[in-house]
Amino acid sequence: MNDIRHYQNAVDVIKTAILQSQARAAKAVNQEQLALYFGIGRFISENTRNKNWGTGALKHISDSLKLELPGLRGFSETNLKNMRLFYEAWKHIESNSSVVTDELTGFQLETSENKAQIANNKQTTIRQLQLTNYAEFPLAEFLSISFTHHMAIINHTKDFDERLFYIRYCHNYKPTTEDLPSIIKKQDLYHHQEKMPNNFLSTIPDHKQAYRAIRMFKDEYLLDFINVEELGMHDEDVDESVIESNVVHNIKSFIMTFGRGFAFCGSQVHYDKLGHDHWIDLLFFNRDLNRTVVFELKNGKFKVSYLAQLSAYLRILNDEDRRSHEEAPLGLILCKDADKDYAGYIMQDFRQPMGVATYRTADEMDPEVLKALPPKEELIRLMQDNGTENLIKKS
Repeated sequence: MNDIRHYQNAVDVIKTAILQSQARAAKAVNQEQLALYFGIGRFISENTRNKNWGTGALKHISDSLKLELPGLRGFSETNLKNMRLFYEAWKHIESNSSVVTDELTGFQLETSENKAQIANNKQTTIRQLQLTNYAEFPLAEFLSISFTHHMAIINHTKDFDERLFYIRYCHNYKPTTEDLPSIIKKQDLYHHQEKMPNNFLSTIPDHKQAYRAIRMFKDEYLLDFINVEELGMHDEDVDESVIESNVVHNIKSFIMTFGRGFAFCGSQVHYDKLGHDHWIDLLFFNRDLNRTVVFELKNGKFKVSYLAQLSAYLRILNDEDRRSHEEAPLGLILCKDADKDYAGYIMQDFRQPMGVATYRTADEMDPEVLKALPPKEELIRLMQDNGTENLIKKS
């Protein structure tokens, strides 16, 4: 028995080494591919934008590459154009500095003009990123995501800071390339980040934790799995319990809307405090914040009384349910409409950490956005492919 245990330990050690090596190899391959595509993109851009090549040049080059390198993949005419887009999207962060960014080593195409130079310098490089103007440029994150992720970001965004935001998002949350366009267009995470009215800075003693909570939540969410038209109701007739039941039924979608680290603890969670019943709409635990998170759903406009109700729930959770290693619970009110400046002003006198966000349902989506999304059956399949690792109850 002891021998078997020792053998299993050996298996675990070797398996860990293999997985770590594979991860490093994949990272290196991805960096090399990005460097290669960036260099090819520059070469294509310089020759096509300056009219050095005629119409049909990229198709001819692609066809010739396939003949000369049988089995070659990734160099179709479309992908060559994508390489050009990739270079042109990021060329403004290049520098002519003689200092080279080691991580972005790669590729230079051989021409009659540079053949001798290449012979004398076998390891050529892509020019340094101009980090003097972009001190916070996320180079490690930039190099960690795939070319297809980069192209999805480039094709669906225009703003430099927005692109950096989604590069960091892809690095941290690992969305699929199929999910990414809808995340950018439908959820619009970039434009809703850090805008939710809250009192976190005044109620969470650790300011790093407070800023982490601020960055985690948006001021508006799209609960596109709820469609009141399918329920045969108008907005004003939809009961909050109906919306809540749809959230619970689609709890995986709800978790994906709010990001990683959430574990579902229950809905309509009952607490009896001094003979008074309290029912919490939705209760989660967030591993990144190490605290319980309460969501209160309201099918209407924000009311000050909602803050008092949420404050009472958080006080009870703090006294009755919080464990010694956990931080104080946090709460969010999700309502259909809110004067967010007013909500932010009022909640500053509350001692429990809370925020107010609004939500939209599927029937309120822009028809143009709906047209751009994959069919409903495809979205369901993508959801199913992502696994159910977050759907565990807090033990």
